[in-house]
Amino acid sequence: MAYDYQPFDYVPPPGLTAPEAKKPVVIVGAGPIGLAMAIELAEHGVASVVLDDNNVVSVGSRAICWSKRSLEIFDRLGIAEKALDKGVTWQVGRTFHRDQEVFNFDLLPEAGHKMPAFINLQQYYVEQFLVERAQEIPLIDLRFKNRVVGVDPGAVGAILDIETPDGPYALEASYVLACDGARSPIRGMLGLEFEGEVFEERFLIADIEMDADFPPERHFWFEPEFHTGQSALLHKQPDNIYRIDLQLGWDANPEHEMQPEIVIPRIVKVVGHDDFRLDWVSVYTFQCRRLAEFVHGPVIFVGDSAHVVSPFGARGGNGGLQDVDNLGWKLAAVLEGRAGDSLLASYDRERGFGADENIANSARATKFMTPGDGVERMFRDQVLHLAGQTAFARGWVNSGRLSRPCTYPSKGPDAPSMPEGTCPGAVAPDAPIAEGWLLSELGRDLVLLAIGAAPPDGLDCRLLNLPVTPELQARYLGEAKAGFYLIRPDQVIAARWTEGDATQIADAIRAVWEGG
Repeated sequence: MAYDYQPFDYVPPPGLTAPEAKKPVVIVGAGPIGLAMAIELAEHGVASVVLDDNNVVSVGSRAICWSKRSLEIFDRLGIAEKALDKGVTWQVGRTFHRDQEVFNFDLLPEAGHKMPAFINLQQYYVEQFLVERAQEIPLIDLRFKNRVVGVDPGAVGAILDIETPDGPYALEASYVLACDGARSPIRGMLGLEFEGEVFEERFLIADIEMDADFPPERHFWFEPEFHTGQSALLHKQPDNIYRIDLQLGWDANPEHEMQPEIVIPRIVKVVGHDDFRLDWVSVYTFQCRRLAEFVHGPVIFVGDSAHVVSPFGARGGNGGLQDVDNLGWKLAAVLEGRAGDSLLASYDRERGFGADENIANSARATKFMTPGDGVERMFRDQVLHLAGQTAFARGWVNSGRLSRPCTYPSKGPDAPSMPEGTCPGAVAPDAPIAEGWLLSELGRDLVLLAIGAAPPDGLDCRLLNLPVTPELQARYLGEAKAGFYLIRPDQVIAARWTEGDATQIADAIRAVWEGG
């Protein structure tokens, strides 16, 4: 493969020779979600042990599309600069029906944002950067070749049974975070099952290495001439690697379809030549499923262990990072005694809402891309025909609604006269400020943002006072002359006002820590 896989060192854990003290948090899984979770907790002063049964980053590119919101989270975790330097930045998508471009779209049409709309970057690079960052942080204990074989949850924690190359040992933790992927062994050990839908459709993923002048754009085809009657996707990645997804149909035999002698002729039809090298191949089945609950006492499920979606729309890895974003500060507050179980329950409630939104979008895309015979197919074909001629039909074309953060249902105080995009429950939008970027000043703490007015004194949160600028006026104030925003440690807006009443703000602060 193009990537140079270097194994991480296995170090015999101290638990092999003597019992270890109870850990605040043990994270199972050192993929992007588990590693990000450890770094996020460390940013809040929480130590963790990360266990992984492997000692290399993921094999194959796997997740490649990282959204603007994920890049903002990466920035807080300390790897955004590396990701941007290595990744392929893009914001334009083009949709084709057969050999004709139906329409295109721009995901970030306005200026004044630190992060681009998307980058393409192979998952192994993301994991590499996260491992390197985690190894810099004393609060993180990374343990490779440590396989969890048993979990015993109790009222005040859980005990994990772990196997290593040097024998077994046990760890006790106040909380266990299952970040162990779609086939989560922890989920199986607890006897938990996914709920949802498995679609009768399979897609081939092929990464090829070739020297080509393909623009950094997303290209999606319905019924292309090179893959008759099916769908296809093409993305450019770093290192001259190109991702190609080809719809196969439910009757396809995955083992057969992954054979080079079968894959290569398919790719030749896509790119028009055979001057490429096959780097990685996989076949996946569309599914949209989730756990009914993400929090099971001291065991909490995060990322693909909690919910899975079909890949079109880049909602898997990005959705998992939004889980990390939501859970980190809440778990830290519980561990330090500032908040109780109601705050953890809000993780289950909010990220369950986010998972449902992702699943709904992914299921709709799947049904549009793979319509049943009859009315479904007739509707899909007519929409594609109309979209090439009239703008109103383009919003109906669904090749995967690309990932963006959901707006959580919120009871926080609101000022409806202010812009819709900054209502309670939404992620605070970035904007340029004199010190650099607004989001760089938010996160980690609960912040009262005052724009164009002095904030009240005596509040139990950090204060950020900014003058009105054109960008802040447009994104935060609208028609108002001044405004106040209470922003959570995950950069989500909890409440907003046009006038700063100290009592109302104090009540809203208490509600944040209570999970309201």
